[in-house]
Amino acid sequence: MTTGFGQQVKRVLAGAAMIAAALVSAQSGEAAAQAQGQTFAALPMPSAGAPDLGQARPIVGWVEFCARYAQECAVDPSEPAQVALTPKLWQTVTSLNRHVNTSLRPITDQEHWGVPDRWDLAEDGSGDCEDFQLLKRKLLAQAGLPRRAMRMTVVIDEKGEGHAVLMLRTDRGDFVLDNKTSAVLPWHRTGYTFIKRESQDVTAWVSLGGATAPTVTANR
Repeated sequence: MTTGFGQQVKRVLAGAAMIAAALVSAQSGEAAAQAQGQTFAALPMPSAGAPDLGQARPIVGWVEFCARYAQECAVDPSEPAQVALTPKLWQTVTSLNRHVNTSLRPITDQEHWGVPDRWDLAEDGSGDCEDFQLLKRKLLAQAGLPRRAMRMTVVIDEKGEGHAVLMLRTDRGDFVLDNKTSAVLPWHRTGYTFIKRESQDVTAWVSLGGATAPTVTANR
């Protein structure tokens, strides 16, 4: 039987391998672009960030997740609320987003756990939308990004269903990491209706203006 400590070591090693793969990809892309005399990883155009419109009620699945993984939900006000988006950072983010999207097996919480909505870190290699994004944040935080600048966000998707994405807040605007696409897009170009996200100031949620608030985020 694998001990809890052994499982934790395996998870850390797996996370480190994924980060290494993303960083190697970034370095390889940079070298190739420089060899061709091109600008490496052209940054997206600056745009306005998503508006914070006051307090919002958190998703129940998030509350339960935070009870199990308090460190994943804690807000450190000493961290920056935004990151400076550099070509190297952009390549790391896009590479890791793609890597996680192609590494996990998508499955609904009902199929996985027998419940409508459970937030987790995809520790068995399977999960749905919020699990993909929580793992991305964990790995990016291990790579040195401030957790405070990466906020779990609830939207209404193209099917009219609740969906969870990860919002990266930068000096060039807010960008969305999503398991439905490996393109990291500005929030206002996703086609989603943005409902609410984690606060950057306290362990709570803030409204982003969407009128309909889902109770679960049950997409694969």
